[in-house]
Amino acid sequence: MSREQLVVVGGDAAGLSAAAQARRLRGASELEIVVLEQGPEISYSACGIPYWIGDLVSDRDSLLARTPRQFEAEDITVHTHTRAEEIDLDAGEVRTGDGRRLGYDTLVVATGGRPLRPPIPGLDAVGVHGVHRLADGADIRSAIAAGARRAVVLGGGYIGLEMAEVLQTRGLSVTVVLADPLPMGQLDADMGERVCKAMGDMGIDVQPEQPVRAIETDADGVVRAVRTDAGSYACDLVVLGLGMGPEVSLAREAGLQTGVTGAIDVTRNQRSRSHPEVFAAGDCAETFHRITGEPIHIALGTHANKQGRVAGSVIGGRAARFPGVLGTAVTKVGELEIGRTGLCSTQAEQAGFDARVEMIEATTRAGYYPGADPIAVKLVSERGSGLLLGAQVVGGPGSAKRIDVLATAIWAGMTAEELAGTDLSYAPPFSPTYDPVSVVARIASRLEQG
Repeated sequence: MSREQLVVVGGDAAGLSAAAQARRLRGASELEIVVLEQGPEISYSACGIPYWIGDLVSDRDSLLARTPRQFEAEDITVHTHTRAEEIDLDAGEVRTGDGRRLGYDTLVVATGGRPLRPPIPGLDAVGVHGVHRLADGADIRSAIAAGARRAVVLGGGYIGLEMAEVLQTRGLSVTVVLADPLPMGQLDADMGERVCKAMGDMGIDVQPEQPVRAIETDADGVVRAVRTDAGSYACDLVVLGLGMGPEVSLAREAGLQTGVTGAIDVTRNQRSRSHPEVFAAGDCAETFHRITGEPIHIALGTHANKQGRVAGSVIGGRAARFPGVLGTAVTKVGELEIGRTGLCSTQAEQAGFDARVEMIEATTRAGYYPGADPIAVKLVSERGSGLLLGAQVVGGPGSAKRIDVLATAIWAGMTAEELAGTDLSYAPPFSPTYDPVSVVARIASRLEQG
């Protein structure tokens, strides 16, 4: 009996999670699995690249979770340096850059995301770098070693903040140029202002509301400045932190249906809506917001791993559905920790909720205990029902992971009153008697009760 053929395009979080889960559920005698990866490495932590650049991670290879040889030991064949050039949906084939044609019964598209690169003159100049692949990290480290001293970071999201911090740690003068009024646009303005102030206090120069007009270069085509309407910022290194979009060129050219976000349109078991023999997972796939139910595209490794596992489960014969996302994420800049989940106040209003917003300021530990730092917690809930919709946390060390309690409560459909009554832990080194999460929930629930 011939084996069923599974081809996976993309050898990182989503693709390899799908391959590994399908193999766990189906033996090699039933299913042949081939993974195509255009780059030299597979299964690496892109989230760790800024910290390798900053020398907090000293060994590049520590960012590699697994190797092709480890997958081969599980009867999963991985081809690196192999680009999928074309998908023939009618023939059930993938054509590679070296001319091979691989037939499949089932296909997983896990092509990931692509860094957003707006049409700015000079964006391809020498000295302009993304932070997407390990090669990007190596290039930035080489630029620093070669004497780069002034950096401009474009964008104030997660990558922008992390790169601003690590570049400053490496001794560079850092300017962050934003098109938006504040960094961390996923936060409400009052929380974003706290982040902006912390960056300024660190010595990072934040230039808001200045869309970049051009990257200026010298006679050799090497970056020398970033120009906006307000002025020109001299630099010898530019880092792009403008966000990620879905990498769907291969899928679109093949004829796979995409959704309103531009990502591949899939059902809740990650199956393509237009071609049921094809699955898509990770940054190239559209998902939905757990609160609003609306389509959304969020490029996070946590989602990619889970979506890949769902696809692999279904391929392996086990029912599975992806349950949606809240967009929960954490980051830091200097000593300031930042967390967010669910809807911010503006998003809640746009989604049609009559939203109530409460914010409290407290300390991360008992006020008398050494190292008690300020923390601000904001809670968004539905007026009347008290249903939790979103939360944000900004504060000193020990703040960020509190967002996980809030995310869990929102995920479970809890109300502010129910969260206020939960049994959270207490000891002076970890929190005040009433944790800030409990306090903000209690205030919100009291207001609902009149």
